[in-house]
Amino acid sequence: MIDLVCKNFDKVVVVYNGANAMELGWVKDYSQIKSVVWCAGTGQSGFNALGSILCGDVNPSGRTIDTFVYDLTQTPTANNFGNFTYTNMDEFKASSFGADTIPAFVNYVEGIYVGYKFYETAAAEGLIDYDKTVVYPFGRGLSYTTFTQTLNSVTEADGTITVDVTVTNTGSASGKEVVEVYYNPPYTNGGIEKASANLIGFAKTSELAPGASENVTVTFKAEDMASYDTYGKGCYVLEKGDYVISINADSHTVLDSKVYNVASDIVYDASNKRESDVEVADNKFDFAEGNVTYLSRADGFANYAEATAAPADFELPAEAKATFYNNSNWNPEDFNNADDVAPTTGAKNGLKLKDMVGVDYNDAQWDTFLDQLTVSDMDSLIALGGYQSVAVSSIGKVQAIDCDGPASINNNFTQQGSIGFPSAVMIAATWNTDLAHDFGTSIGKMADDMDVSGWYAPAMNIHRSAFAGRNFEYYSEDGVLSGAMAANAIMGSQEQGVYAFMKHFALNDQETNRCGMLCTWSNEQAIREIYLKPFEISVKDADCHAVMSSFNYIGSRWAGGCKELLKNVLRGEWGFVGFVETDYFGVSGYMTADQCVRNGNDLMLCTTGNDFNTVTVLTNSSKQALRESAKNILYTVVNSRAYAEENLNPGMAKWQIVLIGADVLVALLFVTLEVKTLKGYKKRKEEEVNA
Repeated sequence: MIDLVCKNFDKVVVVYNGANAMELGWVKDYSQIKSVVWCAGTGQSGFNALGSILCGDVNPSGRTIDTFVYDLTQTPTANNFGNFTYTNMDEFKASSFGADTIPAFVNYVEGIYVGYKFYETAAAEGLIDYDKTVVYPFGRGLSYTTFTQTLNSVTEADGTITVDVTVTNTGSASGKEVVEVYYNPPYTNGGIEKASANLIGFAKTSELAPGASENVTVTFKAEDMASYDTYGKGCYVLEKGDYVISINADSHTVLDSKVYNVASDIVYDASNKRESDVEVADNKFDFAEGNVTYLSRADGFANYAEATAAPADFELPAEAKATFYNNSNWNPEDFNNADDVAPTTGAKNGLKLKDMVGVDYNDAQWDTFLDQLTVSDMDSLIALGGYQSVAVSSIGKVQAIDCDGPASINNNFTQQGSIGFPSAVMIAATWNTDLAHDFGTSIGKMADDMDVSGWYAPAMNIHRSAFAGRNFEYYSEDGVLSGAMAANAIMGSQEQGVYAFMKHFALNDQETNRCGMLCTWSNEQAIREIYLKPFEISVKDADCHAVMSSFNYIGSRWAGGCKELLKNVLRGEWGFVGFVETDYFGVSGYMTADQCVRNGNDLMLCTTGNDFNTVTVLTNSSKQALRESAKNILYTVVNSRAYAEENLNPGMAKWQIVLIGADVLVALLFVTLEVKTLKGYKKRKEEEVNA
């Protein structure tokens, strides 16, 4: 097809309509191809804009959100992505979507060196020839005009670093420009792993006329440049030395830079936690490292061949196997705490859920309120969370409707749907957080119109591989860009009273075997710096109140029943307040409500019920867990649009008022016509008599 077009036209524009970073090196083989436009999922009407861009009426200002390489089979992830089934796990065989499944695994061997973080660092270390490896860098984009960026200053005050940049349109067309700020940290050979390029912040200008300038500031915390020291301090460390802070045209092209010096190591341990953390971030994922050799920058990536080779061992080690659970071996009695006491239930304290609007999560009134719930109330509340949280009559809880996303609101039961917005990759490619916020606001308004309180989105896992089947739904290969976009979408929807479920939490970065007990192995530094980063930003910056956990296992522990993830990090370190819901529940042979509520997962995304979506073994420990989950759900719902006064006491629906008004108007028209007809008839009769 390309040959045919290029034989017949001298000037060719290639439009790539796809979400994944495909191989595009071949475009350089054709002199007729003058440009490439990446136009991903545009939503229901976005293609109208493509014509405006191609004919020059609109100046494009997007940037790539992934690195485009010549050969996807030569990436660090290529040999460790896909289908790897354990050979010693037959006893855990389970049914997943009607098929027998044996636990599988995937090794995140590349560690922190994901996407551009690998290519920039590998080039700096001499491992690769950058120009022969990378077609288009992360953060690259073209325009119909030209810009200059002047780095005026990099200053620090009270731990906040401010980068001041002047952007000037030096071309002949109006347009917008993106300011990308990166840091290159000091690296000690064999020390903490560090990439040589790390996006730390960005901003987009308004539309600048030719010759116009705009001052842009990008701010971030110095602690955000700290690296996670898994094997040394077991926490984040901002090592002493020079940090090169640069403004870039893309991840590879530095426009200007200044040096920020850290005089001595800053260790963010229990006595000096990061300002953004509620509890200290320390080692919690040792169990997820597994028997894996991880890529290291040491000696110029000397272990590259060994670390990135295809797996040779297909047996789960005995130690990890001993803590592997699915429905075949989860026994609630093994996880009771002898010190737990039975909670008060069924009390008559006279409170209704509407009385709890605005009551602080830690207020003692919540205990008085929760004492009213029966065990049956709590179990019903957590058991059937498929696209809803159920009504509980004893406390006056209304049913709250939750609907799927991520690019729209779709009610699977009423078949109502909202406007279809562009996919996550296109929103991310704008590098415009205001647009992401507007998107979330629009979703929130439409959800309110559809009487929907919860939105199963945004999704923010990492584009670890270009072959991942859900990359269209996730933002980027970079956690900072993903987090900024997701946080703004969440803020927009929550400002309309709609709680957004950030998903899929966490390390759900491939579709293959994701419902087949997929054990995902990664080291603590990569988990924190890469895969949890957008979720962390969404909690800390957007005060997110809802989470959807993921199908996969982290190490040998299902993410939806992983205490370290859902309690220790999400709620403990980050201070999350709200509820966690499973991904679709009950089809994979390893989800149990008891495991969920004991470990921080509150609601089952279950529509019809099954053998595992209720807590059947009732002990003091399971009752306490049920109470905590009920509180998390109720707190979130009561502080949403579901309990806005106009929604609790809506009176007549707007559509009913409109229809009644239309009926009245039609009736008046008929009456008017009837009167005119009668008058006309009477007049004709009088004329006949007079004649």
